[in-house]
Amino acid sequence: MNRTKDSSTSLRIAIQKSGRLTDKTVSLLQGIGIDFDNYKRNLMVKTRNFDVELLLLRDDDIPEYVQDGVCDLGFVGANVTYESRADVKVLRGLNYGKCRLSLAAPKNGNIKTPQDFDGKTVATSYPNLTRSFFEEQGVNIKIVGISGAVEIAPQLEVADAIVDLVSTGGTLRANGLEELDTILESETQLIQTNMELSPGKKQLIEKFLVRIDGYQQAKKSRYIMLNAPESAVEDIKAIIPSMRSPTVVPLAEDDMVAIHTVIPLNEFWVVMEELKATGASDIVMLPIESMIL
Repeated sequence: MNRTKDSSTSLRIAIQKSGRLTDKTVSLLQGIGIDFDNYKRNLMVKTRNFDVELLLLRDDDIPEYVQDGVCDLGFVGANVTYESRADVKVLRGLNYGKCRLSLAAPKNGNIKTPQDFDGKTVATSYPNLTRSFFEEQGVNIKIVGISGAVEIAPQLEVADAIVDLVSTGGTLRANGLEELDTILESETQLIQTNMELSPGKKQLIEKFLVRIDGYQQAKKSRYIMLNAPESAVEDIKAIIPSMRSPTVVPLAEDDMVAIHTVIPLNEFWVVMEELKATGASDIVMLPIESMIL
């Protein structure tokens, strides 16, 4: 049964109070112009210039709060969302907080493939995702739930192997484990309740998403300016992977122009030498705070 929330346009957004996602989530919110402070000392923070209230929670609680409509939106890792099996809508992957949920076993042991786990005991903080993975593989395992320090379970003979979050793999190696397979690639997500929202809330969410999209695009782009012979403009336009036709401005010097455009950051260094080969000079690259497409 659909339950309609109140008609207020104010949004309540859940974020992690403390942990690996907190600082980047706060930076994103501040980067899209949402002004607030004292988030480290309070569980609820009212923003000053956008109709948003932040609720600071344990990450494991965020999907349920969003599912139940206590919060309209939430910033949380995909690993937490999918482990919780919460009934929520994923609006965006946010390209930070990246990690993977992986199978790992002692490096010198006899477990080398998912099929080798058959009949084994697996320690994990993610029993639902682990169980689903092995059921799809047709492999029978026993799961031991552990809330922390999962990587030491084989040393303590609590389990034969583990399923745990991995970023660099350094913790696994330090404990004599090797990564065997990946269950889930995870990143921070923006999730939304599936409960019915008022028109005012929906409009505010659309504005919120426009800001996030602009902020994310800006992080992946750079504004570049360069000088070049006028005769090289067409060659340069063919080289630059810009979103639109670049701005070309005549310079006081005869037959020279200034070219301004936006390009993806990961392509700048690839095209720089090609630009120089056309006669381009004084190439300047600048960061972009935000952009609206």
